[in-house]
Amino acid sequence: MKTRAYILIETSVGSTHQVAEQLRKIDQMMAVDMVTGPFDIIAVVEADNLVDIGGIVSTKMHQVGGIIKTITSLAVTAD
Repeated sequence: MKTRAYILIETSVGSTHQVAEQLRKIDQMMAVDMVTGPFDIIAVVEADNLVDIGGIVSTKMHQVGGIIKTITSLAVTAD
């Protein structure tokens, strides 16, 4: 069973569209949605385990320019 996480992303002004495009290029991204509210993007990522989720966030996502802040929430149930 895969580990799933929901990542709330705040972007710098004017960079949301470009950040979303870059995030969609990451293989483990299941969804990348631009949203309204306190965050600009909600992404869904799946990997084999928690360590892999951490690697995706810290080495792949945080290299994308325009990301100011992320909050990662792990799913405790999955379909």
